[in-house]
Amino acid sequence: MTTETAALITPAGRRRRRGDENVRPPRKRPLAHLMLIGFGVLMLYPLIWMLGASFKESQFIFSEVSPFPNPVTLENYRQGWQGSGVGFGTYFLNSTIVSGLSVLGNMFACSLAGFAFARMEFRGRKFFFAAMLATLMLPTHVLLVPQYILFSNLGWVNSFLPLVVPKFLAVDAFFIFLMVQFLRGLPRELDQAAMIDGAGPWQTYWRIILPLTLPALATTAIFTFIWTWNDFLTPLLYLQDPRMYTVPLGLNAFLDASGESAWGPMFAMAVLSLGPLFGFFLAGQKYLTSGIATTGLKG
Repeated sequence: MTTETAALITPAGRRRRRGDENVRPPRKRPLAHLMLIGFGVLMLYPLIWMLGASFKESQFIFSEVSPFPNPVTLENYRQGWQGSGVGFGTYFLNSTIVSGLSVLGNMFACSLAGFAFARMEFRGRKFFFAAMLATLMLPTHVLLVPQYILFSNLGWVNSFLPLVVPKFLAVDAFFIFLMVQFLRGLPRELDQAAMIDGAGPWQTYWRIILPLTLPALATTAIFTFIWTWNDFLTPLLYLQDPRMYTVPLGLNAFLDASGESAWGPMFAMAVLSLGPLFGFFLAGQKYLTSGIATTGLKG
């Protein structure tokens, strides 16, 4: 052993070696930071422009390049909230009802189906799981006609039932797959301990497994709320009464093919419609991150 090697393995040598590493100058990447900031501003510019346009007078919305309003007016918010015959508050209430029920339906039905596929043994389980995954490859438009015929025969057209009831029947294969992957990461000893204590499958699911799936449930709730709140096509197909319109249909009511579109009130209500989305996302952001990070783990 040489003298230099012996010096390195002594406590003083180890401290000196660590000290040499600490004095290394940190890597600075100002150019990368500036590029990220510029890219972020570029991505946010449409939102900033829409926010500024909501406070502009109608004649200045498309005539000025600057997104900052001058002068500032709240007339667009007043006109937009009053709506055309139906107040925009009605649209907000309808979207809240549909989105809230859809969130509850997906959280309950998809977690229950995921528990069955991940923790229970039954005949044809692999076949049904593969068939469920195959539905992910079906375009939504392929199902529009048969679904409309079915709901029309049931008398559900012009009601919220076609928008809500399917969510309680676990029709979203993506969320079922998400729950299955999350549940596979939980130890099966939990199920065995529950069985020893006399718990059946339902009690095991409700009392043991469901509380542990909070990150996956939060991920399901956030994506379901965002997709349902922004959905335009499905309400357009089934809702005919303007008093039952959701927010996307209410925003579309400001557009007129004759060229007399109310751009200012539409931008104002579009800004307000983003509030629930941001609020719901921020409320479950920490659960969303952990849910996505642990979904790919397999126990």
